[in-house]
Amino acid sequence: MSTRRVGIWLIGACGGVGTTAALGLAALKDKLTSPVSLVTELPLFEGTGLEPWDLFVAGGHEIRKSSFKETAWELHKKARLFDEDLLRAVEPTLTEWGKNIRPGTVAQSGKTIANMADLSQATAAESPRQAIQRLRNDYEQFQKANHLEQVVVIHVGSTEPPFPLSACHQSLKEMNAALDLGDTCLPSSSLYAWAAVEAGMPFINFTPSLGATFPAIQELAAATGSPLAGQDGKTGETLMKSVLAPMFALRNWKILSWVGHNIFGNRDGIVLDDPDNKASKIKTKDQVISSIVGYKPQTLVSIEYIPSMDDWKTAWNHIHFQGFLGTPMILQFIWQGCDSILAGPLVLDLARLALLAKQRKEHGVLTHLACFFKGPMGVQNHDFFEQFQMLRDYAIKAGGKG
Repeated sequence: MSTRRVGIWLIGACGGVGTTAALGLAALKDKLTSPVSLVTELPLFEGTGLEPWDLFVAGGHEIRKSSFKETAWELHKKARLFDEDLLRAVEPTLTEWGKNIRPGTVAQSGKTIANMADLSQATAAESPRQAIQRLRNDYEQFQKANHLEQVVVIHVGSTEPPFPLSACHQSLKEMNAALDLGDTCLPSSSLYAWAAVEAGMPFINFTPSLGATFPAIQELAAATGSPLAGQDGKTGETLMKSVLAPMFALRNWKILSWVGHNIFGNRDGIVLDDPDNKASKIKTKDQVISSIVGYKPQTLVSIEYIPSMDDWKTAWNHIHFQGFLGTPMILQFIWQGCDSILAGPLVLDLARLALLAKQRKEHGVLTHLACFFKGPMGVQNHDFFEQFQMLRDYAIKAGGKG
């Protein structure tokens, strides 16, 4: 067995998505589960050099007093997830990885997220430079302590409110000057990203938050060789939109209106119950249809917090469209799924693909990962099938079967 190891560092580690990713990784390492739902386990990727699951070690940042083990049992109890035998089997690994959890930061993340923090260091006063250095030290100490060849940093935390960009975000020189002055010019998602990129590590933004989606940090990534991807994982309703909208476009049916209503619970639901945080999420969910069909039908996306749903999500969609001779018709669908179970495997896929990019000495925005995101960086095309073709082409180029 190889002595090489690699790391996945999860921002928002002890939330539902982070814990599910860690638990799934532990189960895959010990061959306690099948690879169902993992895109990188498709035959397409054989021969590409993806890291095997048994080489991974997990850690992360968290703003709450919690652990992988505690959240896993909480999801089992409240949301009826995970088999008890599986939980007990992976408990030793989750406990060991739990020692790698460090306090994160809530700087410029909005009042709702800040109010959830109960770790004093996460709310302590520090300049952006101090926060970046502390976070980077955590990444690098994790790498050193676990003898890891590479570490990928993935943000799976709560959605921040939209963050306005200014002149300092447009170039590395201007951003460094602002940071030197102590300006509060970066939200927490971007502090995590900046720390990772400074260290030359891949950074993946699975949230709609700002993260690495501005020119200054992309200039830094070019200098340090850091791969980037994001933003906002495409797991459920928006995935269906990106699959169905091409059908309407190719059959030349005219979409008159498309209404989507989402209900779910969990901590992410609490955060998105705040109108400021919700605005970031709706923006990425509401851009898909018009970009595919080439015109702007009436659209409405609503997200409501229903505590009893916990980690389960239901989305109702009503599509009113016009057919031949002006005849109006309707398509409706209901999507019901578990938020963490949908997202967790995609996080693991992205970890492998980002590490592969680093291994291949690629840096900057990884546009071939567009099919994983609602608002893919560097890509305007939201057609799922055309996005997946980009991933297929990349895999073939990397030695995959095609």
